[in-house]
Amino acid sequence: MLDISHLNRPQQEAVRTHRGPLLVLAGAGTGKTRVITYRMADLIAAGVDPERILSVTFTNKAAREMLDRTSLLLGRTMKKRPTISTFHSWCVGILRQEIDSLGYPKQFVIYDRGDQESAARKALQVLKMTDTALKPGDLLAQISRWKMQGVMPDLAQEIADSDHEQLAGMAYRRYQLALKAAGGVDFDDLLFLTFQLFKHHPEALERQQNRFDFVQIDEYQDTNELQFRLIESIVRRHQNLCVVGDDDQSIYGWRGAEVKHILGFKQSFPAAKVVRLEDNYRCTESIIQLANQLVAHNRGRHEKRLIAHRGGTSVVFREYPDEQAEAEGVVRDIAYLIHQLNVRPCEIAILFRTNEQPRIFEHELRRKQIHYRIVGGQSFFDRKEIKDLQAYLKVLVNPRDDLSLLRIINVPPRGIGDATCERLLARAVKEKRRFWDVIPDAAAAGEITSKALNNLRQFEKQMSGLREAFKQPGVKLSETFLRMVETTGYAREIERTYKSAEQQEMRNLILGEFANAVSQYEAQSRSPSLEGYLDEISLGGSDFAAPERPDENAITLMTLHSAKGLEFERVYLVGLEEGILPHKRSVDEEFENPSSVEEERRLCYVGITRAKDFLTITRSQSRVKWGKKRETKPSRFLKEMRTAIETTAAPEGAGIDTAARSRTTGGGRTGHPAPHGEML
Repeated sequence: MLDISHLNRPQQEAVRTHRGPLLVLAGAGTGKTRVITYRMADLIAAGVDPERILSVTFTNKAAREMLDRTSLLLGRTMKKRPTISTFHSWCVGILRQEIDSLGYPKQFVIYDRGDQESAARKALQVLKMTDTALKPGDLLAQISRWKMQGVMPDLAQEIADSDHEQLAGMAYRRYQLALKAAGGVDFDDLLFLTFQLFKHHPEALERQQNRFDFVQIDEYQDTNELQFRLIESIVRRHQNLCVVGDDDQSIYGWRGAEVKHILGFKQSFPAAKVVRLEDNYRCTESIIQLANQLVAHNRGRHEKRLIAHRGGTSVVFREYPDEQAEAEGVVRDIAYLIHQLNVRPCEIAILFRTNEQPRIFEHELRRKQIHYRIVGGQSFFDRKEIKDLQAYLKVLVNPRDDLSLLRIINVPPRGIGDATCERLLARAVKEKRRFWDVIPDAAAAGEITSKALNNLRQFEKQMSGLREAFKQPGVKLSETFLRMVETTGYAREIERTYKSAEQQEMRNLILGEFANAVSQYEAQSRSPSLEGYLDEISLGGSDFAAPERPDENAITLMTLHSAKGLEFERVYLVGLEEGILPHKRSVDEEFENPSSVEEERRLCYVGITRAKDFLTITRSQSRVKWGKKRETKPSRFLKEMRTAIETTAAPEGAGIDTAARSRTTGGGRTGHPAPHGEML
């Protein structure tokens, strides 16, 4: 048996409960990752075949870490491995085996956001809809909602509640047909088509049910309706399902997550056992007191209360006259911490609700010459060069992918102009044939020149050669990738396009990092393939970009949504005002949908519990909007935390912003922060 004597009693109970449905309510900082890992290792130590275990996480990085930890706990290299993956990766594996039952090729390509928008725009153009009637982004958002509810294209118009949804229903059908014809699927299709497969092909569902005897789901509070149905289908026979999550941290309702699944787990699985992890090992007592006080105001939640295992009084509240003073005060604090108290910048984070808030903080940080990084900027895989090379790889895997083909058919220029492509594409759409297949007929009809025809044939020959090169046994993918960059002339195109040496060097570094990403994938994969690599970067590009190098000299600026799962020694939670946190949209919807503000409260709770040692919460009395200064209202969350606020004193060294303190209190105190009651 695995030694779990160092775990606390609820953790031990969760680890040792192997059979039947199990709900582990794991509050912030209570060691849920440890429990999931130990439980899986305990199953294997008890004699369960690792290949009979499925553990679903929400990031590829977390999946790899979980496998590494499990191997370490067992003290041996596992010849057999459990399946540890994200929902989408798990579904890709199923579809690669079974999707032909739905009329798709097994070599399907996963469309990224840019590909989706192009397909949506074309669907709207075919239906002669203008952007004023329906924008591509709005169409994709509605399609995503329908797919997460399991709604087929043919049924969308029947359930449409408005003229806008009627138009979207028409475009949904056209969009989905275009993707299928090109052998492409979008991100939502990975779940949607797996659900359709299970629904209409019971033999496929049975094959998947027979693969696993034990299933674990992490971050269960973030599951949407389709994910819930997939889980229920897989465990229907044995009910050996362990889900781990925290309803108080359900903050992704805007992308389909439904907190009702974790709240109603015992209704869905009546025999379920519930284990509560309430011992918090991350935060000080005053931070936990604040978090408990706030989240208790939510009605739709499991009853639980975090218990702090670290003493200390470490919460400061500050009010500033305006947003400029707020930024100056926070940055002045940070400068003092770094330069006078030798606090490492990487231990500090500024958390905010909206993407507009950090601008003024950035300005002050630059003025004070404090290095910072903003989490959630441009993705490595969103750069033009990377998207071009991805398109090349997609066409090599799936020649039917006309969308990717049209992106790179003349990049770099090879004498195949836009007019030629438009004529060929028009014929292909009209005749419902592939782009390549209509070339001979178009040439015979005089629709393309002999020069263009020759260039097309040369390009097709080049791509066929590269396709075969990637299939060569014993040759590394990264080596063939570099050959592709050279053969297609893409590297030379960078020299032609960018005249300055600095620009060329930067673009070449991007190409080099892509090659490094391919090598990284090869090193981590048991059976590397071009198809597998494209699946990996489509499912989680940030995991397979160049490894992020932590900058010890930079503080972190990030949204509350991005901060989930992270922790920092010192956190500044800024902008606690009505209309910011809670967000204006939620406040406006509150009458019709009270749960919208509950999710904002959970978001504030997440922000509070990111702080390990020190938490500073701030607000501004006024903000400039559309060029005019307007008074603000304190966030209702401040009032809800009043009891905790009134019993919380400032820690030594925390009340260092004397300028902000004098503005708040009228200059009457110099040794302590503003009285907490006055702030409200």
